[in-house]
Amino acid sequence: MLQTLREKTSGWIATVVMGLLIIPFAFVGVNEYMSGGPATSVATVKAPPRWWTSAPAWWPVSMAWQHEDISVQDFQMALRNERQSQQAQQGEAFDARQFDAIDNKRKVLEDLIDRKVVELAARRSGVAVSDEALREAIAADPSFQVNGKFDGATYSALLRQQGLTPTTYQQRLREDMTIALVPQGLAQAEFVTDKEFEQVVSAIFETRDVTLAMLPRPAPDTAPVTDAQAQAWYQAHRSDFRKPEQVSVEYVEVDASKLPPPAVDEAELRKRYEADKGRFSTEQRLASHILIPLAAGADAAAQQAAEAQAARLAEQARAPGADFAALARAHSKDPGSAANGGELGWVSRGTMVGPFEDALFAIAKPGDVVGPIRTEFGYHVIRLNQIKGQAGKSFEEVREQLANEANREAATRHYNDIAGKLVSATLDNPDSLAAAAQAAGLQVQKAGPFSARTAPGLLANPAVLRNVFDEQQVADRTASPLIKIDDTHSLIVRVTDHSPAQDQPLQAVKEQVIAAVRADRAEKAAAARADAIVARVNKGEGLKAIADAETLQSVQIPALPRGAPLPSQKGNAALFALPAPAKGKVAVGKVKLEDGTLVVFTVDKINPGDASKMPETQREQFRQQLAQVYASADVQDYVTRTRKQFKVDVHEDRL
Repeated sequence: MLQTLREKTSGWIATVVMGLLIIPFAFVGVNEYMSGGPATSVATVKAPPRWWTSAPAWWPVSMAWQHEDISVQDFQMALRNERQSQQAQQGEAFDARQFDAIDNKRKVLEDLIDRKVVELAARRSGVAVSDEALREAIAADPSFQVNGKFDGATYSALLRQQGLTPTTYQQRLREDMTIALVPQGLAQAEFVTDKEFEQVVSAIFETRDVTLAMLPRPAPDTAPVTDAQAQAWYQAHRSDFRKPEQVSVEYVEVDASKLPPPAVDEAELRKRYEADKGRFSTEQRLASHILIPLAAGADAAAQQAAEAQAARLAEQARAPGADFAALARAHSKDPGSAANGGELGWVSRGTMVGPFEDALFAIAKPGDVVGPIRTEFGYHVIRLNQIKGQAGKSFEEVREQLANEANREAATRHYNDIAGKLVSATLDNPDSLAAAAQAAGLQVQKAGPFSARTAPGLLANPAVLRNVFDEQQVADRTASPLIKIDDTHSLIVRVTDHSPAQDQPLQAVKEQVIAAVRADRAEKAAAARADAIVARVNKGEGLKAIADAETLQSVQIPALPRGAPLPSQKGNAALFALPAPAKGKVAVGKVKLEDGTLVVFTVDKINPGDASKMPETQREQFRQQLAQVYASADVQDYVTRTRKQFKVDVHEDRL
């Protein structure tokens, strides 16, 4: 049988067939085999080999290209961070649907791609961050400092709050610093020539001598409006007179401030006090330590070796005349404190990991050394240097504070319980809120009809409006998800009736149409008067003389600076948008201000900014700011040019 198989698979025909089978396997099967399954990246940045920068991207040459993936997890984390940032900035105006739009997701991804491009380019150029630079960056971070000095306890506490180990944090920081080195280098190399500086100062610090004439608001138009005029206006502006979309709703509100206050349990307060007694202590301890790190999952031999090394160092530190700082600098592997002789700064209870803190606060007197102490980071040798502060306050002294905290927590739990019952009940019966309200012990409230502009009270919240005017919600007439107003205030709402936006007949809105026609005629009359004044100035009359003759309010402003709110922000922008006047003439224009006032103005003289008249400190500061602007443009140009050298594949279906 084997001989027969061998005969059948030999010869040139079999070779051709096998070759044809190998090709698709090479493109599909091998890649799938090597990658261990389907790809999980949203984008891949591909760079040609450094020894062949012009290498083509087609197979098999592409196999020599360097690949860097942006994982789905990294993208989702960046998207989550951006969402939190925008929510904090926009508050109630934040629109989740707009944020989740594909264009916005692509923008977040583009930022990640730019970051990956810079990181890859830096590594390919041999850019690296030394351990010393990393330690200096950690020590210089104000977040980790107390009274302007690095504090190891604060460092450890902040990392724990973020769910990071020192190793993970240092790896991320090293990556961030590596990415920043190239832009920093470009920024430091940037400079501004004297000619560039003078040109920018001339434009930015330019002032203008101007004359302003304010036209009074036009008198109300009382002339008759014919039926034909009303009909023509109505037809041209039909959308202005549409009846807006309206809804009627029922809703159930959950507000912690309106729920029955929880009772204070004395035994619970005492238990809380005992469990958190250290929080009410002002005692702080100045400590130093030596860290012998231990990798997660280290075997017994590695643990014994690390513990033995820490024990030897502890014995040396206890010896008379021992220099603990020198031992720490020589042997400690804590990047945040080793260079400072192991000094951690002042440590309070609750800021360090449990075993370390327990050992430190158990030391009897300054100068004593304990160890080895095992924590999640490895083995520590700890020296107490100094004690300050007092022991904790008594229960009676902090009872009111504990009661307030307990009440707030109980109120939050009660709120969460009620909200949970409400949500569960609406999931069981989404077509009505009556049963859900009864299950949660709340009342159903009704409102409407109202439009998005006339929504009353709580229902005017942007999140509520987005829900009740959602097309699907209107069609289904089912209960909404729980809409949060704040952390302890929310509601569930259901649309009970809906009327779409619709045209109204002319007769129903005729008075509004007549008012609109008259307002338009008055506005056009005012604009015509302003145009007439502009025409007179263009013929050679002075604006001030015209204003005086027509009893218009006017003012002459010398050296008006760019950006000043005169006559308003919009007015100032119009004044500086006007081209410079010809020699011996003025430039004239008009602008309608934010409040509807018409202003005719002339630019009488241009006063260029003069760098030589700037104080030395201001001149130097502005030069630095200008260099930063140029550097920012250089960095963006660098990223754009570098991206063109790489190939970026984006998987839109994974966004």
